[in-house]
Amino acid sequence: MLGLTALELARIQFGFTISFHIVFPAITIGLASYLAVLEGLWLWKKDSVYRDLYHFWSGIFAVNFAMGVVSGLVMAYQFGTNWSYFSAFAGSITGPLLTYEVLTAFFLEAGFLGVMLFGWNKVGPGLHFLATLMVALGTLISATWILASNSWMQTPQGFAIIDGRVVPTDWFEVIFNPSFPYRLAHMTVAAYLATALFVGASAAWHLLKKRDTPAVRKMLSMALWMILLVAPLQIAIGDAHGLNTLEYQPAKIAAIEGHWENRPGESVPLILFGIPDMAAETTRYAIEIPKLGSLILTHDINGKIPGLKEFAPRDRPNSTIVFWSFRVMVGLGMLMLALGLWGLWSRRGQRLYRSTTLLRFALLMGPSGLIAILAGWFTTEIGRQPWIVYGVMRTEDAVSDHGVLALSTTLLVFIVMYFAVFGTGVSYMLKLIARGPQTHHEAADAEPHDRGQSLRPARPLSAAPDDVDPAPSSGKD
Repeated sequence: MLGLTALELARIQFGFTISFHIVFPAITIGLASYLAVLEGLWLWKKDSVYRDLYHFWSGIFAVNFAMGVVSGLVMAYQFGTNWSYFSAFAGSITGPLLTYEVLTAFFLEAGFLGVMLFGWNKVGPGLHFLATLMVALGTLISATWILASNSWMQTPQGFAIIDGRVVPTDWFEVIFNPSFPYRLAHMTVAAYLATALFVGASAAWHLLKKRDTPAVRKMLSMALWMILLVAPLQIAIGDAHGLNTLEYQPAKIAAIEGHWENRPGESVPLILFGIPDMAAETTRYAIEIPKLGSLILTHDINGKIPGLKEFAPRDRPNSTIVFWSFRVMVGLGMLMLALGLWGLWSRRGQRLYRSTTLLRFALLMGPSGLIAILAGWFTTEIGRQPWIVYGVMRTEDAVSDHGVLALSTTLLVFIVMYFAVFGTGVSYMLKLIARGPQTHHEAADAEPHDRGQSLRPARPLSAAPDDVDPAPSSGKD
């Protein structure tokens, strides 16, 4: 297939499936916490706007949660089918960590999800709020175990190799490996930021459609406050994560920066744009800012980082890819910060809900959080290459003995099926968003919520309404 090797096809297949999967847990993490905040505010203030928003976003959460579970099942199978040598070598660590995720997070979510989605009129408000909190907590616990496993692959410790296999010697060191705290914080905040952008974009869409309601205004206001709070926080976490990566994976930082060699007596410049050429060992058409690379990367104006030429060619990540994926992530992060600051400035004079330019910008930024997560994930995973367990096992030694034909066929099947299944799911979720939040009286007239309660649905998707026609314009200017 296109002259690709079996190893390259296996990597593309895994990258394709995880790219689809990661967006759903990210939204699940953010929406679960958002729902907990909404219900808490409803119980505290008794403002019906928070209740209406809770019912609106809980249906979208149910659809997103279902797609996340389905897409996640494929990942577990791929470890055994496409990466069997990795599973045999490191399964004694990755296997238990993923098992802990199921035994703690997934069981916690499953145990309280039904109460959260279908128990609003069946249990007391305190118990229902507890269920929402437990589901939100479950999503965070799930992220903790998944990132502990991935972080161990990036910065492995607490193990020994006996008879050609990894054996854990200290589970505390395995879990709390050097990069784990930074990755957990970075991913969790990214999920909150992506969800805030998602919520803000939906509110902006309704306001641009002249559906100006208290619920829509509250959505936009809460989203922009969240963006203003977490965007600069994410930048600070990213800086700390970068320092950690420089310490433990210097080749990745060199590839991200397109930095090939240190010049005598010169600090490291920051290359804003350029085209890294792996064969020629140079970054072509580089636009540089002198000394700024040293300041950002080492917090020292005269600091140095290793150049890619200091590593053997077979040990270098693909700088051409990670150079640009990193800049996509950072560039979008700067735009997110700009959106938060613009929203803050627009609160003066009540321009927040009337500025068409701001609303259009918020709408365009809706998918930016998810795109930034994907760009960051590509940077992290491709930057780890050629290692699957950094410094311990090479990716080429981890892949199963499959032929090009088998991998090409399954990759094509995955592409067709994923776009058909998840494309339908995403389309349905967008239709739910386009309908917009209903007031308590509108929901009572339509009766979808009560009807769903009485039927006692057995699956998360049952929490979403059947009627997803967008709400008509209110006609307000």
